[in-house]
Amino acid sequence: MTSKIKPSKGAPYARIMGVGGYRPTRVVPNEEILKHIDSSDEWIRSRSGISTRHWAGPDETVATMAVEASGKAIADAGITPEQIGAVVVSTVSHFKQTPAIATEIAHLIGAGKPAAFDISAGCAGFGYGLTLAKGMVTEGSAEYVLVIGVERLSDLTDLEDRATAFLFGDGAGAVIVGPAKEPAIGPTVWGSEGDKSETIKQTLSWDVYRTTPTPGGDGPEQRPAPEAVRYPAITQEGQAVFRWAVFEMAKVAQQALDAAGVSPDDLDVFIPHQANMRIIDSMVKTLKLPESVTVARDVETTGNTSAASIPLAMERLLATGQAKSGDTALVIGFGAGLVYAATVVTLP
Repeated sequence: MTSKIKPSKGAPYARIMGVGGYRPTRVVPNEEILKHIDSSDEWIRSRSGISTRHWAGPDETVATMAVEASGKAIADAGITPEQIGAVVVSTVSHFKQTPAIATEIAHLIGAGKPAAFDISAGCAGFGYGLTLAKGMVTEGSAEYVLVIGVERLSDLTDLEDRATAFLFGDGAGAVIVGPAKEPAIGPTVWGSEGDKSETIKQTLSWDVYRTTPTPGGDGPEQRPAPEAVRYPAITQEGQAVFRWAVFEMAKVAQQALDAAGVSPDDLDVFIPHQANMRIIDSMVKTLKLPESVTVARDVETTGNTSAASIPLAMERLLATGQAKSGDTALVIGFGAGLVYAATVVTLP
């Protein structure tokens, strides 16, 4: 039987055309974190490599930070907001299950009526969004796709948790993915290991805050949250996560290189998820990357910004001249789920 459906007509390939980032104005040094935990600046730096992080103020919401980063990415790509056919937002810190924050962002940037949706893939979210965008461009459902990673993890930080209080930061990173005449985004190696889902998790489920009918009454009653808890916090089994990231994610990174037909000697830049400097250093060693490869170490002054970390690191490398347009870069994100995604890209 002959199908009556016409074949999709998209671009032969896709590429990252522009990148933008936004970091909140408030810079939080380790000294401020130490007001709440029994530790030291030396211990935090030796364990994570983090010296400062950015925390959002009341007016720096998930939406406003994403809009700022998106505007820069759109300008860098040389397109107009009206040309965007889809908006994909990766975040775990937009606290409404519905509607998606992507629809609000699409409206605020003046994108017209694009497809718009959120994804929840933690620190691998940017890689997931990039893969979806590549598919849309090559399939033909959108000519240009805006991919955003944005987090306000300060809202999910337990300042008294010695294991995580110093880790998290806020910010937004965005890229425009559009058509290309040659391969510029390699095959994605991605997956999940749900048997390890408890190693990084939210301490309380949102149903703590749900409304329930008042017994014997007509109106809803807000179920009270436990005392001293404003929001759930992110917690993790540090050693288990560290071992998984160091040993298993280096294998995934190598698989992404192999899938793209790129050797470590062909690489110009390595942009891993900015979780921990020790993890980054271990991956560089395991992958046997040449000294000529520029390695993103944005975690030192930005902290772990989950889905925003890779585009923020990419933007900083390009802005400072440590990387340049046309460079070949390996990117890999990994985190809660546990989930991961890695690919090789040509920098915009």
